Amino acid sequence: MTKAIHVGNVTIGGGAPVSVQSMCSTKTEDVEATVGQIKALAAAGCDLVRLAVPHGRAAQALRTIRDRSPVPLVADIHFDHRLAVAAAEAGMDKIRINPGNIGPEENVRRVAEACRSAGVPIRIGINGGSLEKPLLEKYGGPTPEAMLESALGHVRLLNKFGFDDICLSLKCSDVPATVAAYELAAEKLDYPLHIGITEAGGGEMAVVKAAAGIGALLLRGIGDTLRVSMTGDPLREPEVGIEILRALGLRRDAPEFIACPTCGRTEIDLEKLYIEVQEKLKGCRAPIRVAVMGCVVNGPGEAAAADYGVAGGKDCGLLFRKGQRLHTVPYEGLADALVSLLREDGVEVG
Repeated sequence: MTKAIHVGNVTIGGGAPVSVQSMCSTKTEDVEATVGQIKALAAAGCDLVRLAVPHGRAAQALRTIRDRSPVPLVADIHFDHRLAVAAAEAGMDKIRINPGNIGPEENVRRVAEACRSAGVPIRIGINGGSLEKPLLEKYGGPTPEAMLESALGHVRLLNKFGFDDICLSLKCSDVPATVAAYELAAEKLDYPLHIGITEAGGGEMAVVKAAAGIGALLLRGIGDTLRVSMTGDPLREPEVGIEILRALGLRRDAPEFIACPTCGRTEIDLEKLYIEVQEKLKGCRAPIRVAVMGCVVNGPGEAAAADYGVAGGKDCGLLFRKGQRLHTVPYEGLADALVSLLREDGVEVG
């Protein structure tokens, strides 16, 4: 188990639930737009939100934004350590610094002192795309070993200045390399780990890379907080992150749907039924398993193993509750019959 750090009212590490993060795409100095996006991200499931702080105008807006935010905020700092100091003084809940560009030891000392004084943790954010040049030359590129050495070096540096309230990330755009870097870090260090695949692209490719990398790490017990990085609207990121946690059984706050891929034996429009059931249960927050199956091969078995389910026949379906076969319902009424069954059992459908 990793050490715990506290980012506002969110605990990261120490056995706490895996938290979900995203990052605003607004210009931070545009307070109204930034606060609006923070609130939208929080409503989408974000536990924490990160803000870019590239210059003084952005830093000057942080205190006002912090006062209006419903979730803890992380200041993302590159190049200028003075912005990290300003962010800590403005009440940010965590500071992210990049070892590849934060500058000499004296800069790190000033950030450590400011964060210690404000009671703010620091994330050492290693990124394969901005790794220190000596490490790139030593290892021939942003290898897992190079990222680990960067992390170890900056942990020692912060410890040298009496600072140990640390979180780590070791990201690159290559899934196997990122997984390997986190495995090395988990072996060597007990600090909480912020996991993700950076620069993963957009759309389906980003979802696949995030699920592969983040899922692989979480299945190994590695990872205390996560961000799904996607090109485009950041509101998609927490949605994907939460679905990864649900798929791994790490978050039980909504129905889990089981459905077969369909084949020539299917005699109902299974895709239409599946979509209809999902829509009808969209607001449900019960941790139940719901099976929507298409035929008599695996259908009855999967439906019976779920809390509730239907197994398709010819223009109809068999309704199940916790392994018990109930009755056959015409195809057009299957979704409503399933919802009625849940309500009968006291499940809040939404």
